[in-house]
Amino acid sequence: MAVSFHVRSSSYPSRQHPQAAHVDEQLTRLRSSGTASSSSICQRLSNLQDLHDSLEKMIRLSVTNQALSQDQIEKLLDGSIKILDLCSISKDGLSQMKESLKEIQSIVRRKRGDLSAEVKKYLASRKFLKKSFEKVLKSLKTSQNKNDALAVFGEAETVTIALFESLFSFMSGSKACGKWSLVSKMMSQSKGTCEAEANEFTRVDMEFQSEKSLQMEDVQNLEICIQDLEDGIGSLSKSLIKYRVSILNI
Repeated sequence: MAVSFHVRSSSYPSRQHPQAAHVDEQLTRLRSSGTASSSSICQRLSNLQDLHDSLEKMIRLSVTNQALSQDQIEKLLDGSIKILDLCSISKDGLSQMKESLKEIQSIVRRKRGDLSAEVKKYLASRKFLKKSFEKVLKSLKTSQNKNDALAVFGEAETVTIALFESLFSFMSGSKACGKWSLVSKMMSQSKGTCEAEANEFTRVDMEFQSEKSLQMEDVQNLEICIQDLEDGIGSLSKSLIKYRVSILNI
């Protein structure tokens, strides 16, 4: 039976290699991912790891080697290193936030130390992560090519970028919640709605940026959330490195 892969078109050929069909199923699952929450983002990170494991196997097939031009190989390498940059930036930023949260908890428990300075340090790490994210995401979108002969690799890059955008949005929270302090005296009911929609990151942000007492349970929940995200991004990074090595071996 002839082996065929997904060329730039709206559907796969009917006689398709099983590995390509499996990749297509994984892409469909990632495209249909629902609303952003810490658990859904962690699940998507796990699905992305599986996807890149499958792509790495597909890269090693001789039919893929023959179909990829040198220019396309260079583009895959360029995309993979930029996504690894996103992983590295994310892990570094999350790690800094986690360390600040630990120090904040220590200051609150001991009732000794400069809580205000540590909160500023935490918020500064959030701001740095935002700027770094935006820079790499912009670079990735600019370099994306829509005319690859094997579009499946470009689609994998697209869903990976979409996941990091979701992660960034999740960590940033809605603009309405971030601007609460400007309208707090005018719309007393909105604050309750905003808090109800807050996630682990934005809930702690609101507590840091308002006069509301800091809830240690919220800080601990955020620390757990950060650890889960770190673990997911770390596992994805390992799969991306393996995928990149296989591209280099072509």
